[in-house]
This record gives sequence, C-alpha cells and structure tokens, in this order.
Amino acid sequence: MPLELTTPALLFPAISLLMLAYTNRFVVLADLIRKLVDRNSTDRNDSTDGQIDNLRRRILIIQRMQVFGALSFFFCVLTMFMLFFQLQLLADILFALALLLLLGSLFLLLLELRISVIALTLQLDDAKKAR
Repeated sequence: MPLELTTPALLFPAISLLMLAYTNRFVVLADLIRKLVDRNSTDRNDSTDGQIDNLRRRILIIQRMQVFGALSFFFCVLTMFMLFFQLQLLADILFALALLLLLGSLFLLLLELRISVIALTLQLDDAKKAR
C-alpha cells in the first residue's frame, strides 16, 4: 500500500498537541525549580538538594522529548515533500523515521512520568513521617 500525502499530515495535530503538553510540563518544572533554588539559598538541606537533582533529570528528559517530537514533525514534513516530488521509497523511509522518533518521544514521556510519580511518592512518605 503506497503512502499518501494525507497520511503524514494526520500526525500534525497529534504532534502539535504533544509538543504543547511537553512545553507545559517544562514550564511547570522550571517554575518549581526556581522556587526550590530560592528556598535552598535560605534553607539548605539534603531533601531540597535531592529534589533539585531529580528536577534537573526530568528537565533533561523533557528536553529530549521535545527534540524527538520536533524531529518527528520535521520528518513528517520532509515525507510530504518527497511524496509531492513522487519519491515514494524515500518518503516511506522518512515516514518510518518520523514514527520511530515519535515513539522515542512517547517512551521518554513514560520515563519522565515514572520519575515524577516516584518523586511525589517520596514526598508523600516524608509528609506522612512528619505528622
């Protein structure tokens, strides 16, 4: 079954929404990091240092998620150009690459989500011990 021009175009809204969600996660983490750094400058402790390290790791993962998502978008556009110029084999290869990059981005999302849940669980355990 030959790839048609509309097939890669179907990914545009999905990738755009993913990129928006990734950007929102990034903005929330950046705000949290700023607050923790401010608090850490006046009240330095190991817990805050650990949280900052965790957030640094999550920010790097989100950055990679965004890069993979953007590259997936880029290769979808290239696929459409190749289809427009009737270069079917190259279009198929580029679209497969776009899908793999999107898959990588989603895998990183799951990894970042797992780290986030672990961090929240630790924080809840600390709060429970403090009572």
